[in-house]
Amino acid sequence: MKLATLADGSRDGSLVVVKRDHSLLASAASIAPTLQAALDDWDRCEPLLRDLADKLESGAITGEPVDWQRMLSPLPRAYEWIDGSAYLNHVRLVRKARNAEPPPTLETDPLVYQGGSGVFLAPTQDIPLPDISWGLDLEAEVCVVLGDTPQGTKADEAGQYVKLVMICNDVTLRNLIPTELKKGFGFFNGKPATAFSPIAVTPDELGDAWQDGRLHLPLQTWLNGELLGDPEAGPEMHFSFHDLIQHIAKTRSFTAGTILGSGTVSNEDRERGSSCLSEVRMIEIIDQGGAATEYMKPGDHVRIEMLDDDGNSVFGAIDQRVAGS
Repeated sequence: MKLATLADGSRDGSLVVVKRDHSLLASAASIAPTLQAALDDWDRCEPLLRDLADKLESGAITGEPVDWQRMLSPLPRAYEWIDGSAYLNHVRLVRKARNAEPPPTLETDPLVYQGGSGVFLAPTQDIPLPDISWGLDLEAEVCVVLGDTPQGTKADEAGQYVKLVMICNDVTLRNLIPTELKKGFGFFNGKPATAFSPIAVTPDELGDAWQDGRLHLPLQTWLNGELLGDPEAGPEMHFSFHDLIQHIAKTRSFTAGTILGSGTVSNEDRERGSSCLSEVRMIEIIDQGGAATEYMKPGDHVRIEMLDDDGNSVFGAIDQRVAGS
């Protein structure tokens, strides 16, 4: 089942189901007005939404054409946005980029941070950049949306709480982060609004690509029309989403609609490219003694998309430009 949120002039938009080939959508307002409302009442809403999606797929109901420009992030705002860093190759490279050592518990204790969740960018919305010196970077990631998740949830039972899967562009202002981290209190200004894919899918929609809390498909990132990277999202995800859920649920529970990110998808094989510019710059430093690639600037265009084995878009594309002040 594929779900999305259509802009309708309200803060949270309206819930729709989307046909598998992304050609048509149908309003789900009679079931739940918003995706958050559906997640809050998932046991009742989920079978009704599936029935609606099946009717759209079969042609039993008439849908309307998909207009990507009207799509908001599936959750235009969320109770919580928590991002992990499950790809250790990325952690090692980015830490080197700021002359920092990875933590000694890198392979045993997941890294997570809490991002801003009150405002998300739409998947085709410009990325604002008031100051080019801030070092604007893109980060292509996989995300899951949780149902109500109790404190103490273990990895082997975490799968039942994963209700939806998405991808995101977890925008980062690289040049603001080192100063913030020196304060010993995490980043804040360095992590502006995130954009999510226009479509969220239930895990069963992914078939065999969804295994043990990992999504086994490549994630493509294009910058100004050139492929930046298409790393495999599954094999090198050291901590699965199930592991990440166990970690964050150690001391608290989470409400339905919480979004949890994988961190930047990254492979050791350089032929797969990168999902962020910081990795590109670090590799240049290692190989050439200095970084030649610049961070993003006004006018730059980024497109992030995941295709299935048949070449079909799974979540639709995040397709954004950078806008100056």
